[in-house]
Amino acid sequence: MSLIPSFFGNQRSSVFDPFYWDVWDPFKDFSKLSIGFPQETSAFVNTRIDWKETSEAHVFKADLPGLKKEEVMVEIEDNNVLQISGERNVEKEDKNDTWHRVERSSGKFSRRFKLPENVKLEQIKASMENGVLTVTVPKIEVKKPEDKAIEISG
Repeated sequence: MSLIPSFFGNQRSSVFDPFYWDVWDPFKDFSKLSIGFPQETSAFVNTRIDWKETSEAHVFKADLPGLKKEEVMVEIEDNNVLQISGERNVEKEDKNDTWHRVERSSGKFSRRFKLPENVKLEQIKASMENGVLTVTVPKIEVKKPEDKAIEISG
């Protein structure tokens, strides 16, 4: 029998257990406490973006299922910050509907990335296909110095 009530599920909660406080993870059940947070928080967290660098460009890919390209904005701020933002609208409710589960995020989202100095801001391209946004940021070509043969004197 537990002498201390458990507020975070089925974790150990006996005052006689010497390791009780050593194993408690305060963030383990954090999602259960987020009931009062606005929907924008969950939409922001669920926007997944990959960033890869090739020899020619930086490529960002964002999974934005169910969004149209008109609902997404790609902007450059302060000449070095790429911002991807948009909004997922809440589905209209009908008073006759009975909802059993709501897991899809809705609300505003925004992700920002500081770009390196070697990019061509005027040539950035963005496209959207099958719910995947692709932003290509071309890089400035860095010319390698030519190999020169140096004559040895002496």
